[in-house]
Amino acid sequence: MICKLGDRLREKFYIETYGCQMNVYDSDLVEKILVDAGYNKTNNIEDADFLFVNTCAVRENATDRVVNKLSQHRKYKKYGKMKLIGILGCMPQHDGEGIKERVPFVDIMAGPDSYKKLPSLILSALDEKSYMEDLLLDKTENYENLFPSKQSGTNSFIAIMRGCNNFCTYCVVPYTRGRERSRDVKSIIAEVKQNVKNGITEFTLLGQNVNSYNCEGMNFPKLLEKVAKVDGVKRLRFATSHPKDFSDELIDVMAKYDNICNNFHIPFQSGNNKILKEMNRGYTIEDYLKKVDKLKTSIPDISLTTDIIVGFPGETEEEFNDTLNIVKKVKFDNSFIFIYSERKNTKASKIFDDNISRDIKVERLKKLSDLQREVGLEMLSSDIGKVKEVLVESVSKKRESQLKGRTEQNRIVIFDRRDGINVGDYVRVKITKAGGVTLFGDLLD
Repeated sequence: MICKLGDRLREKFYIETYGCQMNVYDSDLVEKILVDAGYNKTNNIEDADFLFVNTCAVRENATDRVVNKLSQHRKYKKYGKMKLIGILGCMPQHDGEGIKERVPFVDIMAGPDSYKKLPSLILSALDEKSYMEDLLLDKTENYENLFPSKQSGTNSFIAIMRGCNNFCTYCVVPYTRGRERSRDVKSIIAEVKQNVKNGITEFTLLGQNVNSYNCEGMNFPKLLEKVAKVDGVKRLRFATSHPKDFSDELIDVMAKYDNICNNFHIPFQSGNNKILKEMNRGYTIEDYLKKVDKLKTSIPDISLTTDIIVGFPGETEEEFNDTLNIVKKVKFDNSFIFIYSERKNTKASKIFDDNISRDIKVERLKKLSDLQREVGLEMLSSDIGKVKEVLVESVSKKRESQLKGRTEQNRIVIFDRRDGINVGDYVRVKITKAGGVTLFGDLLD
């Protein structure tokens, strides 16, 4: 039976998202595409006719988690009203055949460049009662002028580019998201202005490596400056910045504009030059530290976060200690630490043996995590006694009598609620205590 428009208007979809900030943005894109096609979003999975899971393939445990979750969700299709299940994003793009073997009950698979085709894939899957997929990478797909209108919340992600050309030996992203392509400047500014009209005041510009942005002669520092000048943009962030090509010009722009947040995510991955070379990172640890020193000199109250991999093939104890020393030296607010996970089709999987035992990897993860907790608390504690501007994000999960917000350094602050203070407001809070990864303080008049 052909699915008609009248039927479509009653059908609902539910989206579940895993992975990075770009996946969150892509899920919003998918929502926009499906709503424009006549479908309705639901926040209740049991009420959904269609389930779409947007996935990450960077690590094996992320894939396993999605597969396990899909197996649990199968009951909604088997016993409930759900008509089809779709897997989106990097996981099917990376290993569609393998995923199909593990979850044979899936009806649709679509890669990151195929979201515009979802309405036709849905109709075909329903009409033909058969599996549908589109896993072709598109060198030109940027979803120009197709952006979601964010109606709530405090922060809006804005994708400024897609894909990656860096080919770090451990990483699947160039294979799952394709080559780099930068989005048109006018489209980016239009999306920012639309969200400002909807009350959003904080924005995060997204790319696998924002430093590579280049459109019609405009590089990333110039784009950042252009967005910072948009009326209504009170806070501006970006992620991720690759150490090999972030410039003094970028630092100068950050220092120039008060609404560009003093927070910088700069992955170093390993503190050892031999490992960095085998990762194909394109810089030495000395290069990295020089750029960190320039950041700290130009923007004294900047907070830094990073990504680190432990247990890369062949990593010795001495090489791992080099990584520990960098964390001690730089003093990051937070480190996103991952155990090396061999991924199919990457260069590392072809030329290196994954020869570090699981026990050693876990031991190194624990040691580095313990150090980061210590260093992170030290950095948070430096705010005690200071008055910080905080953007209110939500009610605290632990106590309804308290609110949660963030400083421009992206540090979480918990403080008591007060009548007249709403989500989206900027308030002044005197920091009185630091614990774990959280600051606590008193709201000022």
